[in-house]
Amino acid sequence: MSNSDPFAAIADPNRRHLLEELRRAPRTVNDLAKGLPISRPAVSQHLKALLDCNLVTVTTSGTKRIYAVNTPGFNRMNLWLDQFWI
Repeated sequence: MSNSDPFAAIADPNRRHLLEELRRAPRTVNDLAKGLPISRPAVSQHLKALLDCNLVTVTTSGTKRIYAVNTPGFNRMNLWLDQFWI
């Protein structure tokens, strides 16, 4: 697991959009790029940042790489946020 900061990763609005899309269903980079005004390579870079902090997973199906939300990856953020509601 990487030590990348998940809060820094979700600070970017494009990454938040990607997470919202992936929350609905796993998707490929091409599917995700259709909903954003940025290039496919830029989407891939954003997904790499989310992968580095364990917020998404990637699996392969033939030649496709399918990204999905990694729910356990949000535990660290949830634990930190929960301390303010206790």
